[in-house]
Amino acid sequence: MAQVLRVLAVANQKGGVGKTTTAINLGTALAATGERVLVIDIDPQGNASTGLGVPLERRDRTTYDALTGQCSLLEAAVKTAVPGLFVVPANSDLVGLESDLMNDFNRPYRLRDAIAALVGQTRARGPDEGFNYVLIDCPPSLNLLTLNAMAAANAVLVPVQCEFFALEGISQLKDTIDQIRATLNPGLEIQGVVLTMHDQRTSLSREVADEVRAFFGQKVYDSMIPRNTRVAEAPSHGKPILLYDYDCPGSQAYIRLATEIIGREKRAA
Repeated sequence: MAQVLRVLAVANQKGGVGKTTTAINLGTALAATGERVLVIDIDPQGNASTGLGVPLERRDRTTYDALTGQCSLLEAAVKTAVPGLFVVPANSDLVGLESDLMNDFNRPYRLRDAIAALVGQTRARGPDEGFNYVLIDCPPSLNLLTLNAMAAANAVLVPVQCEFFALEGISQLKDTIDQIRATLNPGLEIQGVVLTMHDQRTSLSREVADEVRAFFGQKVYDSMIPRNTRVAEAPSHGKPILLYDYDCPGSQAYIRLATEIIGREKRAA
């Protein structure tokens, strides 16, 4: 029996915490384990699209087109260099989405409905055409795009940077998830919290990790993503870290994280 699609929103209202890097490299690691993965880029900056090797000139159909009904997610999806990994790219058109949908009462559910249509389309094509995971790379703010992601998602994956202001906004994000659960998506949960840019040599990183674990408990993954130059370099080459430098500590950390997430998903199922 085919695995049920799981939709995970990669979100944190604080910028610079590694959301896009996590979406790109987690998607790659999941695909490397044999899962079929679709990354949906809903950040107008389009960094996930760039990091997966889709330059601006190749973004003929985008998330904006899918959310405004001009095409389906399947029609907008682009193959990446990683077998089994696809991306629906984004561009700056998304900036105008909120005003374009101002009079649409269904606007928080546009992405949810598009993903439901995706499931139907892939099922019609055959059992091998469906996706096991959809990862939604959210912008660093609580706007209509993030609301769409959380209304569509089964769970939220929260990257937290191991730095001084890491906990700033964490309780706010948790409150936001609680509000969305009460209004738009009763089934929404926090799938897990991933500690990023961790430097085991510094006491600050260790203290932040301890504080995050105290706040979220078992929701925090054991796998931590180290601060790693190769991880930072990879997006400028349009490659996930697993393709750019498979043997570096960052690559191996994302493989461990993917394994941990799959294990957690199976236990939850």
